[in-house]
Amino acid sequence: GHIVTRRELGLVSQVFSENDLRTLAGELAIGHVRYSTTGSNAWENSQPVQRSEGTHGSTRELALAHNGNLINAVELHEELLSRGVTFSSTSDSEIVAALIATHPAESIEDAIADILPRLRGAFSIVLMTRDRVIAFRDPHGLRPLALGALPPTGDSDEQTRWAVASESCAFDIIGARFERDVVPGEIVTLDERGLTSRPVQTGARRALCVFEYIYFARPDSRMNGHVLQVARGRMGEILWRESPVDADLVIAVPDSGNAAARGLARAAGLPQDDGFVKNRYVARTFIAPGQELRKHGLRLKFNPLPEVIAGKRLVVVDDSIVRGNTTRQIVQMLRDAGAAEVHMRISAPPIKHPCHYGIDMSTREEMIAHGRTTEEVAAELGCDSLHYLSLGGVYEAIAADRSTHCDACFTGFYPLDRTDEANGKYALEEGQDGEAVPPLPLVRA
Repeated sequence: GHIVTRRELGLVSQVFSENDLRTLAGELAIGHVRYSTTGSNAWENSQPVQRSEGTHGSTRELALAHNGNLINAVELHEELLSRGVTFSSTSDSEIVAALIATHPAESIEDAIADILPRLRGAFSIVLMTRDRVIAFRDPHGLRPLALGALPPTGDSDEQTRWAVASESCAFDIIGARFERDVVPGEIVTLDERGLTSRPVQTGARRALCVFEYIYFARPDSRMNGHVLQVARGRMGEILWRESPVDADLVIAVPDSGNAAARGLARAAGLPQDDGFVKNRYVARTFIAPGQELRKHGLRLKFNPLPEVIAGKRLVVVDDSIVRGNTTRQIVQMLRDAGAAEVHMRISAPPIKHPCHYGIDMSTREEMIAHGRTTEEVAAELGCDSLHYLSLGGVYEAIAADRSTHCDACFTGFYPLDRTDEANGKYALEEGQDGEAVPPLPLVRA
């Protein structure tokens, strides 16, 4: 009858033991794994967010997990503060939880339906009360949200059990069947009656993040009818068609470049081998919070194989380049291991603009492609040649229409008006004079 929340910072394997999970008994559950994109990397900003507010003479208790980023978080935060609402974090996710928890509507679905049009930005959200799980998605569908079903186990009284997840591969792991995506602007309720759907704000211009196809989602996930492993292989094939080069061997930057490297090698008729051995026990360098940690992580993560690459003209395939620091080190490691030539091939266009919708991608000034030609980037990286997959090649590979996707990190054209006015990552931690507010007191439920 009550919500129990357990949350910490770090990888799941570092935070939860099997004994921890056994203590989480109940009929309903939500979980969350994601780095911070609004607010600092602090325990207070970890999720699920839990709030308990008095409404209609009773208490509305809820827990909420959010993938995405609101671009009007400061405006909503100031409104709630003026109403006397207090916060324990500097995350935009708690703003959504507070709006719902304090809403006067008797039905929580009515509360969500009322506030949903006021939320601007990307949000795929799961919310749990004492008797139901509710999922809803922003009207543009910027971040994915999938619906799955666990079939009855054989007991004649048992109903189909429902689940929602950011990616369909989560259903494969638990033996569930992927049913469909949650429609942008739809509210889905899972309770003892089963599943009910309520369209609230449908019909807006679709804008699913194209970077999900290229890198962010797992390769065994399905999006818009495509298995991403296959789509990424097609990106590699098109990459070779756009930029052939005299070479001896294709290698991938593991694991993000694996599928595209296989596709490129197929199209080129070149042998493919492992130029690096990857240490499976090191976390992803992309999410390491500081540049020094990323550098050390890379040295621990990849070990080049001189016996494979020495004297070879290499085509090196990766999914994307953001700051360029990782790629520069990779090129140097290959040179040190004896590579004769290093030709970088990237299965995404140049990233030149920040993401305001849930991927923490740095500022424009930190991006190596910002203000540089491809030749200038190649010189910065120290490679013999560099080619990025064209945006047209990306959409050909995923067999999708550009008008239904967001590619702002490549083009600078954001699907939501006034996105460039969005507040920075630490906007809720800054005082009126622009100075950082002291850390919030640590309060653990």
